[in-house]
Amino acid sequence: MGANHNVEKLKNYINSMPSLPTTVSKVLEICNNPRTSPMDLNRVISLDPVLMGRVLKLINSAYYGLGQQITSLVRAIIMLGINTVKNLALSTAVLDKLGKNMEFRALNMEGFWRHSLAVASCARLIARRRKVDNLKLEEYFAAGLLHDLGKIPINAVLAQEYLATMAVADREKISLILAEKRSLDTDHAEVGGMIAEAWKLDRSIGEAIKFHHDPALYEGPNSDLLYTIVVADYYANREEIGFSGNRYPEKPGQEIYQRLNLSKEVLEEISEEVSAEIEKAKVFLKLA
Repeated sequence: MGANHNVEKLKNYINSMPSLPTTVSKVLEICNNPRTSPMDLNRVISLDPVLMGRVLKLINSAYYGLGQQITSLVRAIIMLGINTVKNLALSTAVLDKLGKNMEFRALNMEGFWRHSLAVASCARLIARRRKVDNLKLEEYFAAGLLHDLGKIPINAVLAQEYLATMAVADREKISLILAEKRSLDTDHAEVGGMIAEAWKLDRSIGEAIKFHHDPALYEGPNSDLLYTIVVADYYANREEIGFSGNRYPEKPGQEIYQRLNLSKEVLEEISEEVSAEIEKAKVFLKLA
């Protein structure tokens, strides 16, 4: 009864969450059109001073280190690329809605977002090493940043239960996802999938959120993205970068590395790069 009640409380919370801003929804819509041009984006973003400011701040930040001031929105969109602008709009809107003023009782807010940045940065580095198309790299970053989204409603609605669940995971030395399934009758991946569906996020990102702890169950077309998030999440948990509540992460199976054509040593090879990327990527949190 209690477990089922937990699920209902979480569903009600997600249904009552504010939707993404109209501008952001429009940006996502037009960016999914392969014929979208920078001018199309400019027309939408120029109507939203906050988003326009974020785009210009990003292009002028140390993250890109251009050494010159960009003041033209169209030029910024061209230089960043349509996918980068789309994922900037999405990521900062989500942070605005779920990450700013909420009291993180079971989770440490700073630690949670640092873990999320670590997964995002690691995922993009892995994708870059695999020579993934540059146009898709920001999708890997966005999926990594949002992969643990489902923990936020659990933290908000079931804080005491979540603290107890984390204690069980620590005491029994099991993964947090397994402790969640036992204690809550759901888990943060499933809850994150509900948010992705409610907000109509890109299918690829929604699937990465939903299946990043159950990749063997996934049968869709975005396995490369999903498997990359699995590896990146394991790395961030293993190295204890930030705090995700998962001190005993499950190791990705050898087939995951084989599908990505990576050796397990890749995580050691990129460790210094990950740290540097996290520091630069903090701009995404500041923009929100």
